[in-house]
Amino acid sequence: MTAKNTDYTKMMKDMMGAFPVDMTAVQEAFKTQATLGEKLSGVALSAAEKSTEISTKWTKDTLSKVGKVAVVKEEPADYAKAMTDLASAQAEMTAESMAAFAEIAKKVQMDTVELMLAAGKDFSEDATAAVKKATAEVTAAAKKAAAPAK
Repeated sequence: MTAKNTDYTKMMKDMMGAFPVDMTAVQEAFKTQATLGEKLSGVALSAAEKSTEISTKWTKDTLSKVGKVAVVKEEPADYAKAMTDLASAQAEMTAESMAAFAEIAKKVQMDTVELMLAAGKDFSEDATAAVKKATAEVTAAAKKAAAPAK
């Protein structure tokens, strides 16, 4: 009497071969994720560009106003007026810039929510299609495995 060793590797390979995995579902999920990442990056880059434009304009305007303060004045009272004008202009520029930054933030928020809702729908559709396909394949494989050999 000889001992027969069971080849578990072959048995697992045969079993996994009976239930094939469709990689197209994984590829579709990856494409959906990559598309979402691309769109979110676009939103972030656009916001960064607009924020940089606002900051640059604010800086240029501030430097322009400071330049007027640095000019020699005829009367001592003119220095006080120049400082008052600078403070007033800076307050106005700050309010305008903050409002512009707030608009950018609001747009980023709206775009992000819109993208996430669309992505959720896409992921749900991908998952539903993958589950339906996998169920059909597993059912077919199980029927094939249960069918009597001829």
